[in-house]
Amino acid sequence: MQLTTEIYSLVKFLPREETYALSNQMRRAAVSIPSSIAEGQGRNSKKEFIQFIAVARGSLWELSTQLELCGRLNYLSPNQRANAEDLICEIGKMLNALAGSIQSPDSSDD
Repeated sequence: MQLTTEIYSLVKFLPREETYALSNQMRRAAVSIPSSIAEGQGRNSKKEFIQFIAVARGSLWELSTQLELCGRLNYLSPNQRANAEDLICEIGKMLNALAGSIQSPDSSDD
């Protein structure tokens, strides 16, 4: 959720012509991450939960790419992107750990 609010703040700095393009895509990817985790948690099996974690991870990588593009287009400075990039790295590790713990033989079956 913290990353999502960070992205919503950052896209306000993008040029107006990106309102319905890059900024919209970034907001959608950012919202998809916690939403996919929540939906997966609400499913009835570990297998489905792991699939939704994979969707969240895909959205995370998509968002990372979009932030890189913002830098290459000089829309956002490295300082503006730093916090979001740190959060992306941290969330990536958390998603990997979560998926690993769910797949662990020690975790209870659904």
